[in-house]
Amino acid sequence: MNVRLKRARELAGYAVQLTKDEGLGTMLARGAGFVRRRCFGKKARYLPAKKVLEAQRAEMAGKNFENCQLSTISVLTPLYNTPEVFLRQFLDSFVNQTAPNGELCLADASDAAHSSVGDIVREYQAKYQHIVYKKIENKGIAANTNAAAELASGEYLALADHDDILAPHAMYTMGQAIRQLREAGEPDGFLYSDEALFTKKIEKPLVAHFKPDYAPDYLLCCNYICHLAVFRRELFEQVGGERPECDGSQDHDLFLRLIEQVGGAAHVPQVLYYWRVHEGSTSGGTDAKPYVAKAAKKALADHLERTGRTGTIEDGLYPSTYRVRWDIVGEPKVSILIPNKDHTEDLEKCLQSIWKKTTWDRFEVIVIENNSTDPATFAYYEKARQRYGGLKVVTYPDKGFNFSAINNFGRKAAEGDYLLLLNNDVEVVNGDWLTELLRQCAHPGGAAICGAMLWYPDETIQHAGIVTGLGGYAGHSHKYKKKGGSGYLFRTSTVQDFSGVTGACLLVKTAVYDEMHGLDEQFAVAFNDVDFCLRVRDAGYRIAWTPYAELIHYESKSRGGDEKDPVKAARFAAEQQRLYTIHGKENILDDPYYNPNLTRDREDFSESDDLRRLKEGRVTVRFRGGTLQ
Repeated sequence: MNVRLKRARELAGYAVQLTKDEGLGTMLARGAGFVRRRCFGKKARYLPAKKVLEAQRAEMAGKNFENCQLSTISVLTPLYNTPEVFLRQFLDSFVNQTAPNGELCLADASDAAHSSVGDIVREYQAKYQHIVYKKIENKGIAANTNAAAELASGEYLALADHDDILAPHAMYTMGQAIRQLREAGEPDGFLYSDEALFTKKIEKPLVAHFKPDYAPDYLLCCNYICHLAVFRRELFEQVGGERPECDGSQDHDLFLRLIEQVGGAAHVPQVLYYWRVHEGSTSGGTDAKPYVAKAAKKALADHLERTGRTGTIEDGLYPSTYRVRWDIVGEPKVSILIPNKDHTEDLEKCLQSIWKKTTWDRFEVIVIENNSTDPATFAYYEKARQRYGGLKVVTYPDKGFNFSAINNFGRKAAEGDYLLLLNNDVEVVNGDWLTELLRQCAHPGGAAICGAMLWYPDETIQHAGIVTGLGGYAGHSHKYKKKGGSGYLFRTSTVQDFSGVTGACLLVKTAVYDEMHGLDEQFAVAFNDVDFCLRVRDAGYRIAWTPYAELIHYESKSRGGDEKDPVKAARFAAEQQRLYTIHGKENILDDPYYNPNLTRDREDFSESDDLRRLKEGRVTVRFRGGTLQ
């Protein structure tokens, strides 16, 4: 009962705050969405409303493949002994599209015992003109897909498996997205959508895969793009189609080669594809197809070679994930900046763990003394200098606490190629933590900033990257999640692209720090790291986070916020408003690495209670580039 009461109070507090921030209408709309989801089920929750689909069909009435004014898309599907029920459901999903801009290209490699596959296709061909079919010899998934591509006449190609289902608005939405990209003058060579898993009917999906906008570091760890991918036919032909030597991960390999040509990808946050879960399908995991991992590692290794980067491709922390152990260029020196006021026990634990465990030996530590009042603190500094060779202590000259100003002052004493902002209440876990942070930055095409996995002492997540817009401002990905899981779509267990990482452990190239003129000193306490990262991101640099650098952050879960102190609350509100003023509220609420169909109320990557953009069939698309920086 106490748990329920606590949850009720949290919901009531959230409702009050949401009403203050965004108005009564928004609060009521979200409340209604919450009630619908909790009380009236989730049937067809990712499909547009019937009236939306009807409006699309009405718009396209009397039009055909050639004159519908949408880019034509040829769907490539190899067939192989496809069960009749699966095949008919797939064919029905194509012929019932709301727009006629699709062409279905089927290459049938079924054996003699499954001649009924061709019979069923011919039955549909008799009724629908834009189904093209050819019987072929089975040469593997890549070669069979290439055979389907030879039948295509569309300007674009798409990939679909023979046992899956296209959403009814897939062709319409992709056609409109291509139009939007062209009107905006953005690259239109490669697009992808969100997807959902199902077992029997798409009206009763198991779960959706709500993806970020193009995230190059993430893509090197797993094929998060998957379905539905749409790309220019001329690009497909230019890169030589799919490669048989990568069978099992042929799509991942293709996507990497296409992105090398386009320079990025465009994301459509609509569920346009339904991936069937059944025995033997990769939607249920790769255990059924162990050759997938070998093919994926080849695809990734070849990508590194083509892009002039070096590293070792290894298995990731979970099946179907991978890790690039980048070769670090040169021997960069890292200057570790640690602000400190008294709290010598915390500082000693931090320093001891750095010197005892860190395997990267090119570092210096600069403690920035900030108005300590305990005489024992200064005695500690003298002893620490003797015990930790090379330790520097510099004294911040001003009064009060200003995290930004303190670190900017410490930077003046730094000699490193990289700066590491580090709290004094952290403890190193793994010896290669600093090496792993450097791996993400110190190579051609690396990120400008990298953050680490920070754990609370109870082994729950304190920080796994910053998502802007959570709670209206910014929040930590998967905060409070227990250790041992992979996170939403492997996002706590693979290297990730983020809009920000916490200043409690933030590695940044010194040249980039200086280019940005350091931290903004008007953000004295809150949002200084968020503001800094957004400025770096908006300048065209990448921000990465790695699960392979682990530290314990002794920040108390129960310490409470600043809202109980009127002075601190006023300062927090002012800094919050300044974040909106500088970066724009819509920009803060629209994080490209966080899908708009996910909740902004919590850090757990759960679905939003308000999926109106899906019900309305809202066509939005955004291109992001940056394979190399």
